[in-house]
Amino acid sequence: MPNRFKRLLIGRPMKSGEIEDEKLSKLKALAVLSSDALSSVAYGTEQILLVLMAVGFAAVWYSIPISLAVLGLLLILVLSYRQTIFAYPSGGGAYIVAKDNLGVSTGLLAGGSLLVDYILTVAVSSSAGTDAITSAFPSLHDHRVLIALTMILFLTIMNLRGIGESASVLAVPVYLFVVAIFILIGSGIVKYMIGGVNAEVHELGTVVSNISLFLLLKAFSSGCSALTGVEAVSNAIPNFKQPAERNAAKTLMMMGIILGVMFIGISLLAYWYGIKPDLKQTVVSQIAETTFGRGMIYYIIQGVTALILFLAANTAYSAFPLLAFMLAKDKYMPHMFMVRGDRLGFSNGIIFLGVFSALLVIAFHGKTENLIPLYAVGVFIPFTLSQLGMMVRWLNLRPKGWWLPFTVNTIGMLTTLAITLIFIFTKFSQVWMVFIFLPIVIFIFYKIRRHYLNVADDLRISLMEDNPVIKGSTIVVPVAGITRVVMNSLSYAKSLTENVIAVYVAFDDEEIDRMEAKWEEWNPGVRLIVLRSSYRSIIRPLIKFIETVEWKNSETDHITVLIPQFITKHWWHYILHNQSSLMLRAYLFTQKDVVIATVPYHFHR
Repeated sequence: MPNRFKRLLIGRPMKSGEIEDEKLSKLKALAVLSSDALSSVAYGTEQILLVLMAVGFAAVWYSIPISLAVLGLLLILVLSYRQTIFAYPSGGGAYIVAKDNLGVSTGLLAGGSLLVDYILTVAVSSSAGTDAITSAFPSLHDHRVLIALTMILFLTIMNLRGIGESASVLAVPVYLFVVAIFILIGSGIVKYMIGGVNAEVHELGTVVSNISLFLLLKAFSSGCSALTGVEAVSNAIPNFKQPAERNAAKTLMMMGIILGVMFIGISLLAYWYGIKPDLKQTVVSQIAETTFGRGMIYYIIQGVTALILFLAANTAYSAFPLLAFMLAKDKYMPHMFMVRGDRLGFSNGIIFLGVFSALLVIAFHGKTENLIPLYAVGVFIPFTLSQLGMMVRWLNLRPKGWWLPFTVNTIGMLTTLAITLIFIFTKFSQVWMVFIFLPIVIFIFYKIRRHYLNVADDLRISLMEDNPVIKGSTIVVPVAGITRVVMNSLSYAKSLTENVIAVYVAFDDEEIDRMEAKWEEWNPGVRLIVLRSSYRSIIRPLIKFIETVEWKNSETDHITVLIPQFITKHWWHYILHNQSSLMLRAYLFTQKDVVIATVPYHFHR
C-alpha cells in the first residue's frame, strides 16, 4: 500500500540511463530557473518607491535613475555569471568560484549563504503568494499558514516527480506572467503616448531639498531585491541539455533581457502614472487598474502575479539540491544529498528544502516579511564573493583581454559589497542573526568533513600488509521459550558452528526449573544457560552475560549474538508484542567486538 501511494505521488522509478531525457531545454530551464528573478518584478519597483516616499512624492522621479542603476548592476551580474558558467561548467556557482579562488572557508561562506537563502526563498515566496490570495479573498486570511504549506507540499511533490515533468507543468504559468506583464507594459506605454493618463508628476531633475545620498543608496539597495535568483542558472548547469554551458549561458542572457525590460517598464509606468505605494494595493495592481480598469484583463494579471510569487520558490527547488550535492561531494554535507531518487532528482535535498521552509512558515505564522532583508543579504554575500573570486582568477590567469572582464567584476564586486553593507547598516535589527547563524553553519560543515575524514582513516587498509584474520566462532542465541522461532534460529546457528549457547532469562526459581526441564526433554543439542533477573529486566542480564563471553573468548573467537525475530503479517500486530529484540540490538551496537545478526521468522496468520 505505501509503495502504491508513492508511485501515485511521484510516478514510476526511472532507469539511470534516462537521465539525459530529464535534462532541460533552454525554454524549460528559463521557466524553472528564472521564476525567482522574474517574480521580483512584482515588488522591485515598489521597494524603491517605499524608500523615496519617506521624503515626499516629489522624490518619486528618482525611481527612474535608480531603476537604470539596478539595470546596470543586472548587466554586470549577468556578464559575470556568464563568465562563471564557462569557467566552471560543472555548476556550483559562487561556492565553486569562491572555494577555488579565495579559499575553502570563503567558499563555504558563499555556499552556506546560498543554502540558507534558498530555504528563505521558499518560505518568503509561498507567504507572498498567500498574501496575494488573501488580499483577493480576505475570508481566507486565517488560513494563510495552511495555504502556504499546501503550496510548499505541491512544489515538493512536483519536483520529486523529476525536473523534466515539473518544468513542463510549471513553465506555463511563468510564461503567462511574462506575456501578461509585456501586454501591461505595451498597453500602458500606448495609453501614456496617446495622452490617456493625466497624472501630476514631478519632472526628471526636479530639486528635492531634503533628499540625501544615503536615502538614494538605501532606495537602490531595496530595488536590487529584483536581482535575487540571478545566480541560479550558474548553480544548475548540470541540469541543461548538451552543450550544457552554452545553453546555460544563453538562458542566463534571455533571463537578463526579459527581467531588465519588465523591471524598467514597470518603473516607467509607475512614474508616468504617478503611482504611490499603497498597503492595500501593489504597484503592479495600480498600474493594471489604471491601464485596463477592473475588468477581466486586470484580474488575469493579478492571478498570474500571485501564481508567479508562489512559483518563485521553484527556482530554489532546482538550485538547492545541486548545491547540496556539490557540498556533499566535497564532504561538507551528509552523503545522502548525493543520492538520486526514483525520478533521478536529488530527492533528499528536495525534501530537506521543503521541510525546513515549511518549519519557517509555521514558526513565523506565515508572516515572513521580516525575513526579506535576511534573504537579500543571503543573496548579496555570494554575489560579492563570486565577483571577488573571478577578479582573483583573472589576476592569476591573465588571458588575452583579461582586463575587460576584470573591470566588470571589480565594478560588480564594489557595488554588491556596498549593497550588502547598506542592508546590514539599515536593517541590522532584522539581519543580525546572519552573523551568528552563518558561522554555525560553517562550523557544522567542517565537523561533517572531519567526521568523514576520520571514518576514511579508520576504514583504510594496506593492500600489502592487512589480510583477513581467521578465528573460531561462538554464537549466543537469546531465547524466550521453546518455539518454532527459537528452533529456526538454533538450526541456522548450528549450520555455522557447533559452539552455540542458548540463553534464557527467568524471574523466579519455578520458572528456571520449568525451562530447564522442558529444554532437557526437547534436547536440541545446544547448551542452555538460564539467567535469573531479580529486577525483572531481560536486557541487563543478557548484556552482562554477553560481555562475559566476549571477555573470555574474543581473542580466539568471533562473538555473534543471533537474535530471533518474528515478522507479523500486518503492521499493527507489532503493537501487540514486546520489542525486546529491537532493544537488545540497540544495546549491543555499543559493544565493540560483538557481531549482531537477526534470524527472521514470518508469521502467515
